[in-house]
Amino acid sequence: MIKKQAIAGTVESSDVQIIIDQNSNKGIEIELNSSVAKQYGRRIREVIEETLKNLGIQDAKLVVEDKGALDCTIKARTIAVVHRAAETTKSIDWEAIEKWNV
Repeated sequence: MIKKQAIAGTVESSDVQIIIDQNSNKGIEIELNSSVAKQYGRRIREVIEETLKNLGIQDAKLVVEDKGALDCTIKARTIAVVHRAAETTKSIDWEAIEKWNV
């Protein structure tokens, strides 16, 4: 559950910066800014949405600033930002993440 706004990642080349905030009962909203959105925008959204689903997040507003990140980086930044926003960085269940993060 998202408790506060959080950020993960950078705006450096090959990275992605994700800001997440609460979005009470409004589902997942993603504002994507990327120079490769026409080619890869759908895939970037899929990776984020799938990761959020695996983490049990149903309502969140995200601002995503992509700089050419690979799927694994997008997934890692999404995991990090969710745990920061949920204030659970000290109790991450790595075994649970490994079950779906292949």
